[in-house]
Amino acid sequence: MTTPLILLHGALGSAEQMAGIESLFSDHRPTHCLNLPGHGGIPAPGPFTMEMFEEALLRFLDEKKMDKVGFFGYSMGGYAALWFAWKHPERVQAVTTLGTKLAWTPETAAGMQRMFDAEKIALKAPQMAEHLARVHAPLDWKLLCRQTADFLHDLGAGKGIPDHAYPEIHCPVVIGRGTADQVVTQKECVHVAQLIPDGRVQELEGVPHVIEQVNVQNLGLIVLSPESCRVSLSHSIMSFKKS
Repeated sequence: MTTPLILLHGALGSAEQMAGIESLFSDHRPTHCLNLPGHGGIPAPGPFTMEMFEEALLRFLDEKKMDKVGFFGYSMGGYAALWFAWKHPERVQAVTTLGTKLAWTPETAAGMQRMFDAEKIALKAPQMAEHLARVHAPLDWKLLCRQTADFLHDLGAGKGIPDHAYPEIHCPVVIGRGTADQVVTQKECVHVAQLIPDGRVQELEGVPHVIEQVNVQNLGLIVLSPESCRVSLSHSIMSFKKS
């Protein structure tokens, strides 16, 4: 039986964000877009933590009776997938990420927290505010912004994935990054991929951080089936492997 694929959205995103990717794979393998707690109208039981996201994923897999799955996670969703692969290696066949921030310091977190200022979003990007209000209803999107900012602060304070965890991830992992991504650096992606026993970096030429600006067909190049994670994808993609 084909291994199910779980698609995880980014910060302030929802399952709706992954619908285009789902359409690429749903005819070939069971594919599920999830709303993480606090997103897409799904209440969160408390402040965002990695453990909260882990528990939500584990509960979904158990409810659906999925013994093992593959993950594609965008941004924060990729980080949640890597955490889950560390904590539950027996449940994960492969992980692919795109645009996932991996290097966290207090300074990095402080810089990114400014992107989640709800009042500034409402004032300077009213269309985005309307979108957030719609996709996260009936939840308060401004509360989501505050919870996300607090979550980033915690990651910067050391509550994310420690370096010693990555060698304990034993499934194939593709760390995807667009060359036009201004949030995630090549250096941090290569660093993490080198720590993972079966990790590699795939860079998509000209792809930015914001997934809504990415051609869905390009994403199809890196959302791989577990058995093909070691295959070179395209001459337009730079591949970094451990020496």
